[in-house]
Amino acid sequence: MSSNLTIFQQGDFSFRSITDKDGKIWIVAKDIAQSLGYNLNGGMNRIFGHVPTQWAKGKRIAVRSENGVEQEREMLCLTEQGLYFFLGRSDKRAALPYQIWVADKVIPSIRRSGFYATPATAEKIINDPDAFIKVLEALKAEREKALTLETKNIQLEAKIEENKPKVMVAEALDVSQSAIDIGTFAKILRQNGVNIGQKRLFQWFRGNGWLMNSSSGWNLPTQKAINRGFFVIKESVIEINRKPVAVQTAKLTGAGQNYFITGFLSGDFDN
Repeated sequence: MSSNLTIFQQGDFSFRSITDKDGKIWIVAKDIAQSLGYNLNGGMNRIFGHVPTQWAKGKRIAVRSENGVEQEREMLCLTEQGLYFFLGRSDKRAALPYQIWVADKVIPSIRRSGFYATPATAEKIINDPDAFIKVLEALKAEREKALTLETKNIQLEAKIEENKPKVMVAEALDVSQSAIDIGTFAKILRQNGVNIGQKRLFQWFRGNGWLMNSSSGWNLPTQKAINRGFFVIKESVIEINRKPVAVQTAKLTGAGQNYFITGFLSGDFDN
């Protein structure tokens, strides 16, 4: 990340910057604070905490120690927008020339002509209209790049929204991928916002053909449930009146948990 480190210096004002893979410039916040005369005690968040998070992030920067050893360290960095935002709100005297420049030159120029250019650039535009066309083409390319990035972000957000039920399923099923009883599964459903208890869940499974409702196989999996791999029968032995009695219990497999919780969370199953 810091292999393209650039150092800017003008008088007492200096800072390090890097350019990421998308061409965005990131400026080391500590350098800005030092150049403006801020007290660094208390950390960078105390000084830059008001800068919007999209303009202030941690980046890996190469730092050289006193003994000459260079190593990468994560440091708070600002985008160009973050730098301008910070300078505009700073109460330090060193930030005053920037604030005067914006108020006295940039904003009035935008109001008058719709854009800002330095005197040298303005003179060049007047004398060479092709230069202005190049500026506009560069602005167009930058805008198209920004729109492409915004479109990608929108698509990514849509994909995240689309995958939310799957993520919820994965988180819910984190309790167990082995076979569990229906009471435990009812608790998992409730923890994920499905308003159903153990008794109603048994009724739902019977009513939808997953558990038998005959006296001979009450609450045991139907053949359909077993064939789909959603249920298994767990046999155990309990003692009744000091005599061992074999009992059978329906258990939901990992595949069954996945299938049913997806249906309930997506609203495909009416409970």
